[in-house]
Amino acid sequence: QVQLSESGGGWVQPGGSLRLSCTASGMIFIRNTMGWFRQAPGKERELVAKTTTNGPTVYARAVEGRFNISRDNDKNTINLQMNTLEPEDTAVYYCSLRQNTGERWLSYWGQGTQVTVSS
Repeated sequence: QVQLSESGGGWVQPGGSLRLSCTASGMIFIRNTMGWFRQAPGKERELVAKTTTNGPTVYARAVEGRFNISRDNDKNTINLQMNTLEPEDTAVYYCSLRQNTGERWLSYWGQGTQVTVSS
C-alpha cells in the first residue's frame, strides 16, 4: 500500500503564489510517476502537472509558465510551486502516484487540498 500526505493550499488573491507538497510512503517502486490533479466544482478532475522518476515533466497548457513541479526522489516528495494564480485555478488539488508493480499498474490518491483564488 501507498499513502500520500499533502500539505499547502489555502486562500490567496489573484496574482499570488502558493506551494503544495506531497510525500509518499509505503511500498514505492523506484520508477513511478507522481503528479497533481485538480477538480473544480462541477468539473472533471484534470491533470495539472506530473513528473516521472528521472523522466519527463508534463504540464497542463493552462498552467504552463506559471506552475513548476519538482521532486526529491530520495524523499519520495513532490512540490508544486504555483505563481500568478488566477480565479480559474480554484479547485481541490489531489496528489497522485502511479507505478507498475511488475504485474499491473496501480494508482494512488491523496485526500486533496483546497486552493481558493479570489479577491
